[in-house]
Amino acid sequence: MQKTMDTIVSLCKRRGFIFPSSEIYGGSSGFWDYGPLGALLKRNVREAWWNDMVTNHNELDVPQGAVTTFQMVGLETSIIMHPQVWKASGHYDLFHDMMIDCRECQARFREDHVATSQCPRKPSKIPGAHEDCQLTEPREFNLMFKTNIGALSGEDNTAFLRPETAQGMFVNFKNVVDSSRVKVPFGIAQVGKSFRNEITPRNFTFRSREFEQMEMEFFCHPDQSRQWYEYWRNRRFQWYVDLGITSDNLILRDHDPDELSHYSVGTADVEYAFPFLPEGEYGELEGISHRGDFDLRSHMEGKLVREGDELVVETDEHGQPRHKGSGKDLTYFDDQSRERFAPHVIEPAAGADRATLAFLCEAYHEDEQPDEKGNLKSRVLMKFHPKLAPVKVAVFPLIKKEGMPETAGRLYQDLKQAGIASVYDQQGAIGRRYRRQDEIGTPFCVTIDGDTAEDGTVTLRDRDSLQQERIPLDTVVDTVHAKLRG
Repeated sequence: MQKTMDTIVSLCKRRGFIFPSSEIYGGSSGFWDYGPLGALLKRNVREAWWNDMVTNHNELDVPQGAVTTFQMVGLETSIIMHPQVWKASGHYDLFHDMMIDCRECQARFREDHVATSQCPRKPSKIPGAHEDCQLTEPREFNLMFKTNIGALSGEDNTAFLRPETAQGMFVNFKNVVDSSRVKVPFGIAQVGKSFRNEITPRNFTFRSREFEQMEMEFFCHPDQSRQWYEYWRNRRFQWYVDLGITSDNLILRDHDPDELSHYSVGTADVEYAFPFLPEGEYGELEGISHRGDFDLRSHMEGKLVREGDELVVETDEHGQPRHKGSGKDLTYFDDQSRERFAPHVIEPAAGADRATLAFLCEAYHEDEQPDEKGNLKSRVLMKFHPKLAPVKVAVFPLIKKEGMPETAGRLYQDLKQAGIASVYDQQGAIGRRYRRQDEIGTPFCVTIDGDTAEDGTVTLRDRDSLQQERIPLDTVVDTVHAKLRG
């Protein structure tokens, strides 16, 4: 089966996963709304990440010689921060793409997208055929959204919507250490919205102007940072595999030296073979970066730049720091070794929207199954991992009489009370109801039929194998719980 983005996008709209934002007014490029099923799916992605990183984090296979126990805590920081945060971090000066305009068609492109972009006034032209277009020279375009704080506008009141969640964790490093009594190594995790004024948002939700990040900053001793970097890059790759993405569609790619950010000691990307990419190409899901002590030092001393092998504070023509730091001490004191140091940071930074899109693409399948009359009919099947499936179980009365709706209704309420996302459906032939649930990815269906009143059993159907088994009605909740735990 050849998956296409057209079929996946169509399903997302038809079944209520993702809608264009402000669609009744023609939409707004780079912004998307999650429908009833999409909101549940994305919430499950976020919760799976949070549980793995914070709530239920394990400490298996930690680096040799490192501590065997470490703490993970969470934060929720504000979207608008002090403007000096973005100046000290380097975003104010460096967070830009190179932009090109076409004087002929008035289109605007990122420089690195021109080769794959189509001229809007010449739809018959193949993508990248701009040789007779009048293109401007590339120029910098800052990606941060500006806003104003307070009633007055002007330079003194200018602020920015955050382009990443990471800086909120760095500027709160001291607050977390002092209030939570955590010991290095430890991690701070955060899930939240970020904003980037992308020149050319594209490929459905893959590149958007408003998106959600799942980031963690892991603070460790400089002598152990390389080992922790290897630990986190491998662990984060495995997270996607464990949630159902086949290893054939996933790679862990180390950045070449010329790709690395100026502060980075090493970076690896978890990448997925999205259907909108040519065969053999992959798109980034998550970056795992070894950031050294760049971030804490930047917020202590000022904006850092690289001179040779060293990171130094950038100065202006008068020898003064170009963008000052806070002047606060963000070092860590180890009361056991009596050592004071600026911790190194390992940052796994994942996109909640990109992860959700990858799980949607991976789940999409088509096959043929016999209908009630034995005729083969095509079936769309979303094979979500049970932890991610928006709806876990559907409850059906076989017919709308003989007490079946009442029994099914009680079971539906029991499942909801047990915290299992469920739906109740009594409309249409049972085969059509099964197919509706297959198309939204519901792992299990329970049918109450004529035998239920006789022997107290129901039919439990598995989405992927299509196997059906009779189980006692009073064990449905426990059985579904067990199957969801895997």
